[in-house]
This record gives sequence, C-alpha cells and structure tokens, in this order.
Amino acid sequence: MQGKVLIANRGEIAIRIMEACQDLGLEYTIIYTDADRESEHVQRNRLNGTDQNAWRVASYTDPNDLLAVADHTGCTAIHPGYGFFSEDYRFARRVTVRDRPLVFIGPSWEVIRDLGDKINTKRVANKLGIPTIPGTSAPIYNEMEAEEIAQHLFDLQKEENEPQPAILIKAAAGGGGMGIEEVNRIEHFRRVYRQVQNYAKRQFGDGGVLIEQRLRDFNHLEVQLVCSRHDERIHFGSRNCTIQSTGRQKRVEAAPGFHSSCFNYDFNAEEVLDSVVEYSLKLAEHVQYDNVGTWEWIVSRSGKPYLLEVNTRIQVENDVSARISYLDDKHPNLLREQIRLALGEPMGYQQSDVVFRGASIELRIVAENTQRDFAPWIGTITRFDLPKHEWSATYSHVPADRSYPIPSEYDPNLALALVWGDNVEQAKERARQFIDASRIEGVNSSGDAILTNLDYLRENLDRLLTF
Repeated sequence: MQGKVLIANRGEIAIRIMEACQDLGLEYTIIYTDADRESEHVQRNRLNGTDQNAWRVASYTDPNDLLAVADHTGCTAIHPGYGFFSEDYRFARRVTVRDRPLVFIGPSWEVIRDLGDKINTKRVANKLGIPTIPGTSAPIYNEMEAEEIAQHLFDLQKEENEPQPAILIKAAAGGGGMGIEEVNRIEHFRRVYRQVQNYAKRQFGDGGVLIEQRLRDFNHLEVQLVCSRHDERIHFGSRNCTIQSTGRQKRVEAAPGFHSSCFNYDFNAEEVLDSVVEYSLKLAEHVQYDNVGTWEWIVSRSGKPYLLEVNTRIQVENDVSARISYLDDKHPNLLREQIRLALGEPMGYQQSDVVFRGASIELRIVAENTQRDFAPWIGTITRFDLPKHEWSATYSHVPADRSYPIPSEYDPNLALALVWGDNVEQAKERARQFIDASRIEGVNSSGDAILTNLDYLRENLDRLLTF
C-alpha cells in the first residue's frame, strides 16, 4: 500500500493507529499538545531532526493546525481516531474536497452527516421498519410543543402500567452520553428542558432536543460492522456495553452480546442477537455505508430491541468483537481493516469466512474515584505494571519505565485491557486474574495515593450479560 497518514488523535488510539500503519507499510505523522509530551504516543516518535514525524499543535481540535501539519509533511490521508473530528461531517467534507484533498479514514462525509444525526437515523430506521425508542423523530426547539410530547409519553407509560414512568431529554447534537437528563414528573419538565437546551447551545451550537421514553432494565448492545467502498458489508458480531459509569461512560464490555450461561433470559438470546445484526446490516445497505461502524441497541428484559444510534467511527471497544472473531484462524485487526478499506482496497473475504468462537472482555482502566461519582483523579503515576498473557492484550499510552503526570486537560484513561477465553466463565476468571496482578501506583499534589477503578471492574464482572 502507498500513502502517508496523519494521525489526528492522542493516547492509546494513536498508538494503535501507528501500529496498524506499520503493519500496512504506511508512513505516518502524529500530532501532540504540550500536555501530552510525556505520552507514549509521542515518545515513540521523532520530535525533531530531518526525519521528524511528531509535530506539536495548540489543540487536537484546531482543523487549521491539523491540515497545516498534513500539508507540511506530505500526508495523503487523515485518521481521526475516535472523539475529536471522527464524526464531524464538516471536517470530513473539508479534507476531501479542498485543493489538496486527503482521504478521510472513515465513512464518506455524506454518510457521517446522515447517520451522525440521531434524529435522521431514527427517521430512516422507522421508514425501514427498524424498531426505535418511542419519542420524537425530529429536533424540538419549541418549549410548548416539547411539553405536549412529554405529556403524551407519560400518558402512554401510564396506559402500559409502567411502575416508574419517566422520559429522557437529550441534546440532539450530543453523543457519548453527554447532554441527557431524566424527568420523572411532568411538573419538572420545563426546568429540565431549558437546562438541556442551554447546554446543547453551549456545547454543540444547536439547541435542538430529543424527547424519548425512559426505558429501564435493559442491556446496551452493539453490532460491529465492517464495510468497503466496493459495496461489501459484513458484521463481526455483537458486544454488551451495559456496565457504565454514572456519566454513561462504558467501563466493562463483553462479547458476544448475550449468553445463556450468564442469565436465564425471558427470550431466545440467539434470535435477538441475529435480529439486531440483521437490522444493522439492513440500515447499512440502505445508506451505502462504506467503512467501519457500530450500531448501538438497547434490549429490554422481554427481549425487545430498539436502535439507539449509529457511531460512524472506530470505537474504543472494537477489539472486544475482534477477539471472538477469526479470519484464517487469526483475530482480525479492525483498525488495520478500517485503514485498508478507506484507502480503497476490496475486503477480500466474506461473511462465511468469519468464524465466531469463545468470549472476550474489555476492562477500561481509569484513574477515578468510583465512590464519588467517578470523579477523575489527577496526579503522577510512579508505577504502571500490567500483566502479559497469551490470552490478553493491553493498549496504553502510559509509560511503564518512567513516571507519568496525567494531563488534567483530558479524561484520565490509563489503559484498555482485553482478555479472551473459550467461554464467558473462563474470560471472567482471566479478567479477575489480570486485575489482581495489575500494579498501579502514584500520588497527587497533596501526597494522596492514586485512585483507580480496578476494584470496581472486578466487582462488576459477575454482572456481565445479565439483567
């Protein structure tokens, strides 16, 4: 393959993209801010000299800085990772239509525009007969109209004898769990509506909101799709992302999405998983999806699925799906596939070539106080020692051979740990073994010892794939 990739991200995902580029024989350039100078994604590269490939920028979110580096270093493609510009269709459009165009490693900007809008996604899904959560299918800006919709949803839940009726008010342009508030009584609606609308205007420049029925007692599932520019679309199974922080940030993920060894479901788990995969592929084909993407679902205790949204990017947890998938008896590297397919190569395999086997778990290791609403811990790490096994993989930007000050500018994510096994029980036992062998030490400016979520991760393993 030919080309040079600008890696427009930081931390572990930047390292994983670097390694995928190396696997493909592609050159790359990275960017970094002053706060990230000690990160492994920076220190593994060349910060000066004639062969410099690491360039300092003021911000990861300044498109002019990014494109200036791309042009100066002769990049032909740009990989946004996740977060930042990864689902910004305006940025994707800009880099692909300018005088010196770059390949955007992700779906086409038209697809990002159409599916990145949760409202449009819901509208298209409804048209195709794909189930979605009861509520609005267009952004609401008028308070009186919004209150009428909210009252209707409360009345609907009353008719269905819902013991704890509630609705969610969501920032229409938000994502990743941001800009979502719950309302339990219609009397509180206006105050919360105004709060979410003001937040949406500040954060996203768009005050539109969605109003949906609050579903309780459900599991959060995802379907991993891989598609190409050659009208090829396959899936790499389902995963379960139900264990989340109070801020709706995922902490433990597992694949497959359900398994009868974990819980006595009130439905046929295999049929439900097949249905969400089928629905996801149906929507992907309709919009001509052409790269890696994730279809997010929630499934009720009764087994009813609802499409939540589509993430038009690579996700943090993509490797959970890869670790139960086999191509030629090897785990696929979905980041490698994303880059290869974005650069125009055909897939080279089909659905029947993918074999699913065993179970996998991802642990998101974070410096945080889980006892105090997952508040971030900021300080300096003095020891970072995670175990290595043939059945595990670790992705981290934290150096193991020197101290590392956690930048206060970003979330204090430390590592992703993947474990896999022949079945869910073996994967859970290996996850416990991994956690117990992990050693992370550090102090903050007050001399207090580091706080991590390792205990929280261990305590929640038995909740996997359950209701």
